[in-house]
Amino acid sequence: MLVIVAPGQGAQTPGFLTPWLEDPVFESRLNWLSTVAGLDLAHYGTAADADTIRDTKIAQPLLVASGLVSALQLYPHPADAFGHLGAVTGHSVGEITAAVGAGVITAEQAMVLVRERGQAMADASAVTPTGMTAILGGDRDEVLAALTQRGLTPANDNGPGQIVAAGTLEQLEDLAAHAPKGARLRPLAVAGAFHSAHMAPAVDHVAHLAGSVSTHDPRTRFLSNSDGTVVHDGREVLSRIVGQIARPVRWDLCLESMVDLGITGFLEMPPAGTLTGIAKRYFRNRGLDVETFSLNGPEQLDEARAFCKQHGDPSTILSSEAVSA
Repeated sequence: MLVIVAPGQGAQTPGFLTPWLEDPVFESRLNWLSTVAGLDLAHYGTAADADTIRDTKIAQPLLVASGLVSALQLYPHPADAFGHLGAVTGHSVGEITAAVGAGVITAEQAMVLVRERGQAMADASAVTPTGMTAILGGDRDEVLAALTQRGLTPANDNGPGQIVAAGTLEQLEDLAAHAPKGARLRPLAVAGAFHSAHMAPAVDHVAHLAGSVSTHDPRTRFLSNSDGTVVHDGREVLSRIVGQIARPVRWDLCLESMVDLGITGFLEMPPAGTLTGIAKRYFRNRGLDVETFSLNGPEQLDEARAFCKQHGDPSTILSSEAVSA
C-alpha cells in the first residue's frame, strides 16, 4: 500500500525549487498559485536565503504550493492517483497539501487558507517571545514529565526518541538547563510556539475563514495529525486542520495507522527528507520492510511514478466528486 506525505515547516532549504522551475509548465502553475497567495514564490524558492524563507508567512505558502505543483508533475491527471493511493497525510501545514491531494479542497482554497494561516501564526507569535526545542532520546515518560513540570507543550510527537517542546523562551531555557537524562536538546529555528495554546488567536482567525470554504469528502484515506485516524468527512478534515494550529501533531500515531493499514511504500513530496528519515527509523525499529522515496527533483519523476505503481493499492473510498487541481 502506498502512502504519500507532505512535509511541514522547516523542510524548506534555499534554492530547492531551482531545478523544478526549469520546466515551463511547473513555472506557470507556480506563478498561478503565487498570484493566489500574493507572494513571489518562484523568488522565495530559488533566490531567497534561509532566514527569509524561515519566516512563517513565507515558509508555509511556499511549502504548500511546492507540494501541489510537484504533485501535478507526478500525476498530470490527478484522478489517476486514486488508482495507486492507499492514504495521504502531511505534517502540520503539510495537511493542507494532503487535503488537496485527497480532493477535499481545491488548490486555490488551499493557498488562501495557508496564506492566512501563516500570517495569523506569525501575528500570534509576536505576542509573547516563544519558541520550540527538539528533544532527541531520553526516556519518554521522563521527557514528558519534564515538559509538564515547566508548562511546556509536547507540540510534535514524531515517534520514538523525538518530541518537540513548545512554550515561552523562559520555559525552554529552564528545560535546557535541566535536560532529561540521556536527552539531547536542539532549539529549532522557528518564530513561535506552534501547535500549542499560544496559537489560539490564529485558530480563531482561520476558523472564521474556513467556515466559508466548500469541501468534498476525501477520495482516499486522509490520516489526521490529531490522532492518526482516517477521517472520512471533508468538513471534519478541514475542521481538524484548523484546530491543529494550536494542538500537538501526533505524527507517531499517523505512522502507527500506516502500519495498521498495511503500508509497503512511503513517498514524501518535496522538499523531502525530514519525514522520510523519521519513517525509516520508525519502520526499522518495528522490524518492518517498508520502502521509502524522497522526491526532490524533476529528474526523479519517472522513478517516482514507478515506485507509486509498484506499491499502488487503489483507495477503498469511492466518490463521484471531481478533483479540482
